[in-house]
Amino acid sequence: MAERILIVDDDRRLATMLAAYLAAAGYAVEHRATAAEGLAAARAGAHDAVVLDVMLPDGDGFEICRNLRGESDVPILMLTARGDDTDRIVGLELGADDYLPKPFNPRELLARLKAILRRRRGPVAGGDAARRAPLRFGRLEIDRDAREVRVAGETRALTSYQFDLLAALAERAGRVVSREQLMEMVKGETLEAFDRSIDVHVSRIRAAIEEDPRHPRRVVTVRGQGYVFAKLQDAG
Repeated sequence: MAERILIVDDDRRLATMLAAYLAAAGYAVEHRATAAEGLAAARAGAHDAVVLDVMLPDGDGFEICRNLRGESDVPILMLTARGDDTDRIVGLELGADDYLPKPFNPRELLARLKAILRRRRGPVAGGDAARRAPLRFGRLEIDRDAREVRVAGETRALTSYQFDLLAALAERAGRVVSREQLMEMVKGETLEAFDRSIDVHVSRIRAAIEEDPRHPRRVVTVRGQGYVFAKLQDAG
């Protein structure tokens, strides 16, 4: 069955072009032009991903993103018309999986969409890879196959992108990983990104797993170099 994509954008010409492009790539596409219609469709339909514009005639994509994140872990790719870093950071802080400034190349949007859908799907059941044991660090458990993060047995909410960032760091515990290396590991392909996107996602990860996110002991910043995942068994 084709994966279902919801486009929420009031630019009907752009949406029509994008819908045709994604349909040609094998996706089933639905389009809504307002914030109210978009939120209702996202809540009613079993979509595999949402492509969400920030600027809409009756509201903004940030509010839709905020509402959806309170109810669902559906991947969200946000479109920012101004290409403003502030818009991108706000979207990521609200739980968006990725962003793309307008104007954009449809091929790049398709590549980013494939990346977040691939992360959502996780390992293929019955595939060649054997089931991996969860990574355990004290109270923190990272189950890469179930794609769940638990602290003292309690599941913590992360977007698919944030989960992959955490897993990539945990698999290299004790080693410093640069932002550029993290983006390459997680996206699986070279795509333009702005430096602060990783910082925003790491901030969300810390909020989910650290006892005191303002003074993290698990995901530690190494100034000028990147991040290191601490091996301390009692850090979280």
